Amino acid sequence: MRTTRRNRSVAGILRRTAAPLLAAGLIVTAGTAATATAQTGYPGPDKVITLPGAGAAEGVAAGAGSTFYAGDLFRGDIFRGDVRRGTAKLFIDAPEGRAAVGMSVDVGRGLLFVAGGATGQGYFYRTSTGATVATYQFGEVGSTFINDVAVAPGGAWFTDSVQAKLYFVPVSKHGTPGQARTLALTGPAADLSGAFNLNGIRAARAGKTLIVAHSTTGRVYTVNARTGESALIAGVEVPAGDGLELKGHELWVVQNSNQVSRFRLSADFTSGTLEKVITSPAFATTTTAALFGPRLAVVNSHFDTGIPPTSPTYEVVIVHS
Repeated sequence: MRTTRRNRSVAGILRRTAAPLLAAGLIVTAGTAATATAQTGYPGPDKVITLPGAGAAEGVAAGAGSTFYAGDLFRGDIFRGDVRRGTAKLFIDAPEGRAAVGMSVDVGRGLLFVAGGATGQGYFYRTSTGATVATYQFGEVGSTFINDVAVAPGGAWFTDSVQAKLYFVPVSKHGTPGQARTLALTGPAADLSGAFNLNGIRAARAGKTLIVAHSTTGRVYTVNARTGESALIAGVEVPAGDGLELKGHELWVVQNSNQVSRFRLSADFTSGTLEKVITSPAFATTTTAALFGPRLAVVNSHFDTGIPPTSPTYEVVIVHS
């Protein structure tokens, strides 16, 4: 495994920010996960796709057709796979010093957006070649944690788990990224009471409204993409909430407690109703997910083994959505 000073910084910040989750029992063991599975009536079996040679995993994104992309958290490498075939292989051998947390794909523009965690960076790659298009430095190492990214009309939004800020990078119709801007948040989503705060993000209403998960409060909020004003989505309670997926008014929230909760949001996005809890005996500290029609590709981080994790393998698990 390649190691650099910045890689060690990523691991150190994750270790510190994961401590409250470990203390609260939100990062669970395999035994706890099995109990949850029995209670929810898991239908199984599910398809498990191993990321060959990965030293860690956290993010996943849906590409064109049945293609998915998943990242090696500390190395920054990107794997490309196929949910239908059940295969994956290394796609981008990232330069040293990069990390790969949350990610999203703009299929139309042929771009993969990757959040760089404790590096304070965001990366833009070509999905056709894996070439780096642009790198953005949103904040200083140690003062930011760029956690997740969402595609929106006209660009991409990144979350910061340490600061109450979002970062937007405009992208032209031809796939050329522009100058980044910062959106300061107000209201409940701006809560910085924990070590690890803003997390997953998705865009709604043609990009006018953003939906963000908050790891400390265990709630999900809407954010006005113009003003930064936030509001609670009532009824969506998700302890250890991490990555999000959104299709219309259906919201999936990945929880580090080895489950994915699916909610039906109201027409105005002010409330939500729990429809389904998705579990699998193959889950191992789930972090993010990508939607493929009736299927959901969910990442195993294995954070229950430690920060950094020590699992011999890292997987993407395909389950019914």
